[in-house]
Amino acid sequence: MTTRVMQHQVFINFRGEEIRYGFLSHLVAAFVLQGIYFFIDKDEQKGKDLTHLFKRIEESQIALAIFSGKYAQSKWCLNELAKMKELAEKNNLKVIPIFYKVKANDVRNQTGEFGRYFWNLARASSGEEIKKWKEALEFVSHKMGLTLCDNRYPM
Repeated sequence: MTTRVMQHQVFINFRGEEIRYGFLSHLVAAFVLQGIYFFIDKDEQKGKDLTHLFKRIEESQIALAIFSGKYAQSKWCLNELAKMKELAEKNNLKVIPIFYKVKANDVRNQTGEFGRYFWNLARASSGEEIKKWKEALEFVSHKMGLTLCDNRYPM
């Protein structure tokens, strides 16, 4: 008898408490309701290396990159994004960007609040890392995605 290893349908890449306890909590509830198997890093041990998270990305069919103003504070998020780009280029992963209170153009060009955090992190990073991150940000931000802001549409 063989056991089937359950793969993640969706890997969720994000940064910050604002996302985790706001938008993401609603998204996760909807996924649970629909029986969608997903991965977020809430149960991960701090200090674990990225190979474990890269494995979770490889196990997924879809990756959501939830960009927020503070997203670029995290090397982990940017490294995950670079891995997502690598897999998407090989057609092994579909990547969907979600721009949460940030403009796609600011992500693409590392400007605005997003850019300030990115360039602050870049000062302590290698040229190769920065190049890889910029390529991933440009690649993913050009994809069709969702833009979420504070404005609500009238009913």
